[in-house]
Amino acid sequence: MQSSHVASRVSASFSDPNLIASAGLVPLVRLAERCELAVLVRRHVKLGVSTGANPAGKAMTLVAAMCAGADSIEDVDMLRTGGFGRVFAGIYAPSTLGSFLRSFAHGHVRQLQGAARRFTANLIPHTGLIPPGEPIVYLDIDSKVKQVYGPAKQGACFGYTKVRGLHFQIVTACTPRSRPIVVATRLRKGSAGSGKSAETLIAEAIRAVREAGVTTMILVRADSAFFSAKVVKAIRAAGALFSITVANTKRVRAAISQIPETAWRPIKYRDAVWDPDEARWVSEAEIAEVDYTAFTAKRRNLHVTARLIVRRVKRLNATSVPEGQGELFAAYRHHAFLTDNPLIIEQAEPMHRAHAVIEQVFADLNNGPLAHLPSGRFNANAAWLALAAIAYNLTRAAGTLAGAFHAKATGSTIRRTLINIPARIATSARRIHLHLPEHWPWAADLTDLWTATGHRPLTT
Repeated sequence: MQSSHVASRVSASFSDPNLIASAGLVPLVRLAERCELAVLVRRHVKLGVSTGANPAGKAMTLVAAMCAGADSIEDVDMLRTGGFGRVFAGIYAPSTLGSFLRSFAHGHVRQLQGAARRFTANLIPHTGLIPPGEPIVYLDIDSKVKQVYGPAKQGACFGYTKVRGLHFQIVTACTPRSRPIVVATRLRKGSAGSGKSAETLIAEAIRAVREAGVTTMILVRADSAFFSAKVVKAIRAAGALFSITVANTKRVRAAISQIPETAWRPIKYRDAVWDPDEARWVSEAEIAEVDYTAFTAKRRNLHVTARLIVRRVKRLNATSVPEGQGELFAAYRHHAFLTDNPLIIEQAEPMHRAHAVIEQVFADLNNGPLAHLPSGRFNANAAWLALAAIAYNLTRAAGTLAGAFHAKATGSTIRRTLINIPARIATSARRIHLHLPEHWPWAADLTDLWTATGHRPLTT
């Protein structure tokens, strides 16, 4: 590619009131309306101050901007350019939205999270985010420290990552055939432990999935930071199953040492696994299981007896052997998790390791609305997190409606190919017509999304 004219013969001006940069927001906003996002926010979010007036319109503005790539309050100004005001009504200025977010207290954040949960429950059956007929739904919980700069942000402090930040938890839902969506969020201080109060967030997530009409088996997957009696009790009380990594403690090592050598069976993974301790890729291992009773130091009604499934791989680096461990642990590295999953071990073990899919959600959020936590107020950032989850799910829903390629695509790909499409507005007979770029490579998928949200079919 090269320039077609010399620089002296090329000019430009910011002068056309009929252009918009993100025509893909038209079906996205329509989809949000069809799933009653504005109705739910209006019904449940009551700030009680002048800056909190019309929370539905302000939430819709923020969500639409996030879907188009906004990662700060100031980025919302892109919705007030060109012809956006002719296609959408009620677009608020960044200053107004900043005052709106700063009006949130903890109770208002909970109201917004409740509206988000109900919106997701509407969105799932409407768009097939969780395909019907799936035999199992996975709920994955994890936490992330979002680094911030300067001590002025409320709640920002140093935690286990040794960086100043705010610590948030999310729970995602997915199936073997679908990408994950966010079903519950919570923002905490930077010094909060990863698993702090995780049991209540998991209970909310299971409730959200059930409200969406999912009646199939639910399996909650988590790493060792969430291994606690309260978490397991909450999962079982909600009628779900669990699969949680356990730390390599003395009691766990004793249980592993009781596994007879004949019980180990080989398993080969389709995709190799990077082992940071051994600094190598591992594609072959052995697995075995043994009954194990956890939380025996607590009162008897919190004791849990379940399957301890163990994966072992040969050590190649003798210096990685922890001091004081026996010959068995010198020869192999062991990774164990506790589960009441009824599937056979060859299915249960790789199913648990697939918990890592939640990292795709973190990557998408970090490359989108959670690139920053934009406010100095803690509850404003908590509200921003809840709205970011709504925008993430709405973007995933748009990709699902657009077709098989976009159903698996990352959020940035969906924004680039389906949302941030330039268009010129034309009006005729009180109708609006958007002229989109000729030869758009993803026109077929955009057409599917356009018609699925109730619009007239696109023409070429």
